[in-house]
Amino acid sequence: MAAVGAACAAALVALTAVPAQAHAPAGRPAPHWQLKDTGAPDVRFRGLAAVGRDTAWVAGTGGTVLRTTDGGGTWRDVSPPGAGDLQFRDVEAFDARHAVVLAIGEGEASRVYRTDDGGGTWTESFRNTDTRAFYDCLTFFDRRHGLALSDPVDGRFRVLSTADGGRSWSVLPDAGMPAALEGEAGFAASGQCLVASGPRDVWLATGGGAQARVLHSADRGLTWTAAATPLPAGDPARGVFALAFRDRAHGLAVGGDYRADQPSPRAAATTADGGRTWRPAATPPPAYRSGAAWLPHSRVAALAVGPTGTDLTTDGGRTWRTLDTGSYDTVDCAPDPVCWAAGEKGRVARLER
Repeated sequence: MAAVGAACAAALVALTAVPAQAHAPAGRPAPHWQLKDTGAPDVRFRGLAAVGRDTAWVAGTGGTVLRTTDGGGTWRDVSPPGAGDLQFRDVEAFDARHAVVLAIGEGEASRVYRTDDGGGTWTESFRNTDTRAFYDCLTFFDRRHGLALSDPVDGRFRVLSTADGGRSWSVLPDAGMPAALEGEAGFAASGQCLVASGPRDVWLATGGGAQARVLHSADRGLTWTAAATPLPAGDPARGVFALAFRDRAHGLAVGGDYRADQPSPRAAATTADGGRTWRPAATPPPAYRSGAAWLPHSRVAALAVGPTGTDLTTDGGRTWRTLDTGSYDTVDCAPDPVCWAAGEKGRVARLER
């Protein structure tokens, strides 16, 4: 099975090496995002979980959660009852039946819900009661262990932990968390400001401070180290908006300045040492990017998405080129191999070849 997956991934990488504007070889279309009609044009989907080619979950504004099990042909509205005033910004799905979603906001607007029956029923497993906290994103190491990230409280980022698949949560002690910079926070832009790789390693992305930083923990959030990145900083609208790690050493950071009228000349960086040091991309994406994902089974290919387009790297993040100019906020890939993207105006798409 591994050999088959690697072969499929190699084919996907080869196909994505064809520029979107160029003609594909005879009889073979160029890779492209194929939009799937969600029937939700008023919803902005910043939360996305790609389970496989057939199954994906999206979460967004108006307390909306949708699920497809037929490759996007149809979508089932599985939104938690009474959540219409909430803003879902992250969803982590283990399969077609089990998922956890995060609502963001100050105080009690930050909540976590879990379903074990495909969204038929939901259990609210966490509601923030601290008015100083604002939760941005969550991640899981496996089906049981996960973390959720809040903006700083009392000068340090706050982290929630679960050891039972999101059924219960507790605030971790902050003694091992470095002090936050003035104005520093996380961006709830794509569900990718907190990402894990392997059983214990996790990284969080920051912005708004004098430096755009990435913090790393090798013990599931108990202790952290901070590293500066070359991404734009020094303004509340600038920083690292998304991270993607293909293993515990190799990662990507994307972001910039989310304001449409502001340039983002250094919108991507790479690390090969687990986030201790970051190098700017030699040819970065041309504008702000809010989401990133490694292509399945690939050591060199990844996608970055944002409001002005999708970019592809085939050299581990050193150089990027535009693949598509459609608007997407987040991207996720599954081992099938398959990649999905989601964003404003109910846009959800699957990468086709």
